[in-house]
Amino acid sequence: MTELGTERGTELGIGIGWRPEIAEAVETLPGVDWVEVVAENICVGHLPDSLTRLRARGVTVVPHGVSLGLGGADRPDAGRLAELAAKATALGAPLVTEHIAFVRAGGPLTATPALEAGHLLPVPRTWDALDVLCENVRIAQDALPVPLALENIAALIAWPGEELTEGQFLAELVERTGVRLLIDVANLHTNHVNRGEDPAKALSELPLESIAYVHVAGGLARDGVWHDTHAHPVPAPVLDILTDLASRVSPPGVLLERDDNFPPPEELASELRSIHRTVAEAAGPVPGAGAPAEAGRERVATVSRAARRGTTAGSPAAATAGAGPRPAPATSHAAGARREEARPLLIGAGARVSGGPMPEPPADPAPEPPVAPTAVPAHGAAVEPSPRPGGAPESAGRGGVSAPADGTAAPVVARPAQGPGAPAAARPTEAPEGAARLLAEESDRARARVALGQAALLSALVAGTPAPEGFDTRRLGVQSRALAAKRAEVVAKVAPELPEILGDGYRPAFLAYAKSRPMSGGYRRDALDFVEHLLVAGRPEDPGARRRLTRWWQDRAGTRPPGRATRFARAARAALVRR
Repeated sequence: MTELGTERGTELGIGIGWRPEIAEAVETLPGVDWVEVVAENICVGHLPDSLTRLRARGVTVVPHGVSLGLGGADRPDAGRLAELAAKATALGAPLVTEHIAFVRAGGPLTATPALEAGHLLPVPRTWDALDVLCENVRIAQDALPVPLALENIAALIAWPGEELTEGQFLAELVERTGVRLLIDVANLHTNHVNRGEDPAKALSELPLESIAYVHVAGGLARDGVWHDTHAHPVPAPVLDILTDLASRVSPPGVLLERDDNFPPPEELASELRSIHRTVAEAAGPVPGAGAPAEAGRERVATVSRAARRGTTAGSPAAATAGAGPRPAPATSHAAGARREEARPLLIGAGARVSGGPMPEPPADPAPEPPVAPTAVPAHGAAVEPSPRPGGAPESAGRGGVSAPADGTAAPVVARPAQGPGAPAAARPTEAPEGAARLLAEESDRARARVALGQAALLSALVAGTPAPEGFDTRRLGVQSRALAAKRAEVVAKVAPELPEILGDGYRPAFLAYAKSRPMSGGYRRDALDFVEHLLVAGRPEDPGARRRLTRWWQDRAGTRPPGRATRFARAARAALVRR
């Protein structure tokens, strides 16, 4: 496992997202301290030469996952977790990152066809969704060899009946799990434009000491909403939010994301300098630092020193305008300092890491019981919500355990506080008899409720089913078109022969296909299904193009197109999805 006790392991600095299209430029850009790579785009045994060279130079590489779907109703897939863990080890990464989002829905939990979004979709900010997310995060933390940080996502749509603000939701997540945060200031801007949410309010509610690093990216306005494209220059409002954040806390790292429409290296270098300048100006002068860029690099490199002191670096505003009052540490400063010397410093104060030194564990903790499966109602059936009475104790509301029918208080087992300095009272004790069963049953009920809501939303977005009650139907239409357009773009990248064979007819043909054919697997499977759909329909009309498309399909899917029985089965499945 990567040793996290060094300065290099905790102080990331200024970075850029590594993409194959700009790999050569990234290697030569000045001022790049680290890079982030999309985890699903690399293979453990065949790392790109560019990443190997960067690692040989001592450049930190952080894998950034997009497919776990930790905000989904299903528990994380063990295979995906194992792959992410292997990639973190292969890269010698100090941490891994993912998103607070769901990317698939349906399946056994709802007795409906499994659907893939091909995109990061927002989870409802409700207690049910938070309960599910926290359990999924704990599962992921236990499977990963390094700390996990989660990113806030951009959203075009809002769930009806949300119970928490974004800042409250993230703060509660950190409190329960000890997970780090990857704060994307571009996504805060997106949610400000699309959902009317105040970025400053979100920052004031966040546990800023839990930030692992920060994302900065560009986008554009289209269809009356802001699209977080990662394909356009970083706008001034996004830098303004970065200024606000950097005035409150010293971020361990700041990273520029660019995923498409790549500019010349000079423009990327200019954006990196702008980020340097923004962080430096927000921090004010740094003793011993020279130019603004150098000051910015020093600014993002102070978090470890601040963490060792038990304070936030650089800004008095962090103490007054930050995330509000924090619990007092359970030990004296001297005792905390002694413990800090004996334990490697993690990404952000109190980060949880599996497989390495940890805060002192409680004596003989009671193992969590396995969650017994329960019957899940069919799609559309009513599920009683978990009551969150306003006058209930905080532990009852947050734990997600409803009171028994006889009116007696339900037993609640608090999760242990994560990170160093956890008070002894927060450590797990033997659960009262019956409490574990109640928790497991409520966990299953919460998953069922979340599953039904997410399946209904995703089906409306990708399968044309009616919009769930309470959603903005116009926004759902914008999101649906955006998902189809993204599918077309990604399929064109994973199967570049298709636009070449079909020419200008590729995009309209794919969008027509996507209206009635939800994605049920990955993008490569989607490309095969699209071509199969065209060939079965006798398209394209040009015989030469059809022969080329047939050969392409045969090379990747089998020796011959599907027979009548297979076509009938697939048509029946598609009809079921559209019901």
